[in-house]
Amino acid sequence: MVGNPRPRSRTRAVAVLAAEALTGRLGSAAGREIVDLSALAAGLGSAAAPAALQAAERTVQDADVLVVASPTYKGTYTGLLKTFLDRLPGGALASAVALPLMVLGDARHALAVEVHLRPLLTELGAFVPTPGAVVPENRIEQAGELLDAWAAQVAPQVAGLLAARTALTS
Repeated sequence: MVGNPRPRSRTRAVAVLAAEALTGRLGSAAGREIVDLSALAAGLGSAAAPAALQAAERTVQDADVLVVASPTYKGTYTGLLKTFLDRLPGGALASAVALPLMVLGDARHALAVEVHLRPLLTELGAFVPTPGAVVPENRIEQAGELLDAWAAQVAPQVAGLLAARTALTS
């Protein structure tokens, strides 16, 4: 899920790299869907959600693993991301292992992923077992390397959690 209000953003590109790095490490054959909130922004304020917004809400709620990416805006995640997540009912992410990711405009915002985004996801019931990923804007060119190292660190925990959940539901 990408919470940048700009279409085709660097945040989206970084989120795709993170998902690819995780998929490669998890060996997952599962489908990968991108929920880019920039395409849904117009419908977020309407009482009757458009079909595309309803589909995005279902996709997010049904995810086993959810990479949640946002740029830092004024030291935290975007209002677009918050507005979308506020539409979800309490516990909506209870079946998800969520992995927060932030693109930082300023190194002073490095803790935003842990201090702001992680608590938001856990409030919705997501299990957030690993450190979030951060990619400083001045290191966007090295995002692949940074995220591959991050995926190597978090993939064993994510794989273990998914296997345990499968064993419990079998």
